Amino acid sequence: MRKQVQQKMRTWAMLCHLSALLAWLLLFGLVFVGIPLYLPLNILLPLGIWQLKKSKFPWIDFQGRESLNFQISLTLYTLVVIIFSLVLVLGSCGVAITTNGAVNEVKSVLDALLFVWMFLIIGLILLQLFLVTFAAIKAYHGEHYRYPFTMRILR
Repeated sequence: MRKQVQQKMRTWAMLCHLSALLAWLLLFGLVFVGIPLYLPLNILLPLGIWQLKKSKFPWIDFQGRESLNFQISLTLYTLVVIIFSLVLVLGSCGVAITTNGAVNEVKSVLDALLFVWMFLIIGLILLQLFLVTFAAIKAYHGEHYRYPFTMRILR
């Protein structure tokens, strides 16, 4: 009986982590269907699991907080990249307009910025995919894992 409880606890702890990846799949599915919607589902789904199960098991409380801290941090990092990209694009367009820059020069600058932006966003997505999967495996095996690059918002 005790082994079944521990198995269930470790499964829910693993789902706290993996629900963030499920959220990204849902968001990509919505965009693919044609619904341009951004909801922080990568935060809301782990939050829901954590709120439902944290009072029953301290292990789920720890894993849920760790997952939420990482997802909040990753969302903030993504917003910083987007804001920084917008500032660069608007700045380069402003310089091009004021200096009567050639269209090819503006296009090459914007293409370079798009390449850098795509590299950063794809890097963040791959980082999330790797770290969340690793943390989920560790949680399922009952091992402690703390995400790197995480702001500890929930303590």
